[in-house]
Amino acid sequence: MPSTRVGRRGQLTIPKAVRQSLGLSEGDHVAFVQHGDGVVLRPVRQSLRDLRGSVPVDGPQDLDAVRASVRDSRASRLTSGETDAD
Repeated sequence: MPSTRVGRRGQLTIPKAVRQSLGLSEGDHVAFVQHGDGVVLRPVRQSLRDLRGSVPVDGPQDLDAVRASVRDSRASRLTSGETDAD
């Protein structure tokens, strides 16, 4: 099992084997999901910005509320083991 050390500023280096297994590249985003007394590391494949303009809307939207709703929904799916593709 690969391991790493937490740096002075809280930074982690994800071991190469783990990055390759998850298909992670420089600049990719990951989610740290607390699960019991541990943490699950999951790649984040899409963001709200990626979906911008994909749904027609009438009038102005409360984007802060939309972001909060998406964040909560994604966190719920990640903690239950679902993926964005499910």
